[in-house]
Amino acid sequence: MIKENLKNIQLTLPENVTLVAVSKTKPVEDLQEAYNAGQRIFGENKIQEMVDKYNVLPKDIQWHMIGHLQSNKVKYMAHFVDLIHGVDKLKTLKVINKEAKKHDRIINCLLQAKIAKEDTKFGLSFNEITTILHSDEFAELNNINIVGLMGMATFTEHANQLKDEFTALKNLFEDLKNKVNTENCNLNVLSMGMSGDYKIAIENGSTMIRVGSAIFGHRNYNQ
Repeated sequence: MIKENLKNIQLTLPENVTLVAVSKTKPVEDLQEAYNAGQRIFGENKIQEMVDKYNVLPKDIQWHMIGHLQSNKVKYMAHFVDLIHGVDKLKTLKVINKEAKKHDRIINCLLQAKIAKEDTKFGLSFNEITTILHSDEFAELNNINIVGLMGMATFTEHANQLKDEFTALKNLFEDLKNKVNTENCNLNVLSMGMSGDYKIAIENGSTMIRVGSAIFGHRNYNQ
């Protein structure tokens, strides 16, 4: 089932779009099945769960932290995490930088923009993102690399609203690509789109999608 789901999704993806298999709450066996089907990028939203899976699964997996980040737990994944999606504070970037330095690593990060109309979503305003990337404090962080932006759209059936939200982030992304010129900022990833809206996200410029239930089936939140 997982293998077929992955294949069906991959057949629809343009070459420039990366698929992150969102494996949070899923057992190691499910991840291994996806791995055996060729998937190498997995997204988790709890650091401890990601660490546990990292310890038992093949080491060529790229682990993405996609959940809201608790700064005090960054140290547990700093030695292996490949990409951190949801950074929405300069303070958090400083913590990641500090922990990356301890392992002599540069950790790739995405800044999370608030594009949804809902109040429940985390994220920075477009102005806050621009301010951070142009700040002297940011320029001094040598052990992080901002490789792009990430946004979660409103949970809605209205395709036009989704299109507007994704397009707004795409425009910011293109604008910043031309204006930010620091060694620790190299924008090439636009992470937008999940199981329910990734096709619209791709149509509007996404280069990375986060898909869970369409691969693994619906999650069991009672575990």
